[in-house]
Order: sequence, then structure tokens, then C-alpha cells
Amino acid sequence: MSVYILVVDDEPDVEVLFRGQFRRDLRSGRFRMEFATSALGALRRAVEIRDGSLILLLSDINMPGMSGLELLSVVRAKRPDVPVIMITAYGDAETRRKAIERGAEGFLTKPIDFTLLRREIDMRLEHAA
Repeated sequence: MSVYILVVDDEPDVEVLFRGQFRRDLRSGRFRMEFATSALGALRRAVEIRDGSLILLLSDINMPGMSGLELLSVVRAKRPDVPVIMITAYGDAETRRKAIERGAEGFLTKPIDFTLLRREIDMRLEHAA
């Protein structure tokens, strides 16, 4: 079974950045990454992947339309089995508190520390195995 990581960010260059950082993993089939440019698109995809193969959702907080924090609340209600890590350029204490209160399992600030993110992904892959 393929496992998926869903990345949600309205910035188009995020997909290129993530694919570059994880190119070996993606090429080897260790996991798959899907990308959504809106919270609604991500929510639709998170609900579609129902077989337990969605092991992590990474979401930007500041997006037009539905924010990442709003997405977090809905995902936690519809897919409580999927861990969510929030990503933001603004790592203030209030935003972090709101994310944790709404069920985020982690919080990353931009620029993303990909070494830290890789450790988080490795842990999720071990749990999925």
C-alpha cells in the first residue's frame, strides 16, 4: 500500500520545494506526496483517501478562503486518524496556541527546517508500517 502525505499551501512554489527536498523518497516510492493549493481542495482529498494510507497532512495557516486553522478543525472532525502539522511564516505564540487547541500535532515555521520535517515523516512511516 502506498502512503501519502498531503501538503496544503496556496503558494505554487511550495510543491517544487517539497519535491526537491524529498526527491529520493518520492522516486523510490517510499511515500507519495500530493499537493493542494486550497484548504477546500485538501479537505476533499483527505476525505477521499479513506484506507489509512494518508499518514500526514501539512497545512499552511494563512491561505485565502478557508484558513489552515479552519481546515484543521474540519479535518480533525472528519479524519481524526490523520495527524496534522501546521506551517506558518508567523510563528507567534497565539497562533501556535490556537493550532494546538484545535488538534495540530505539530507546528513548523517558514523557512521550513526540512531535517526536522524528515524526522517527523520517518516517525509517521514507522507507525504506518
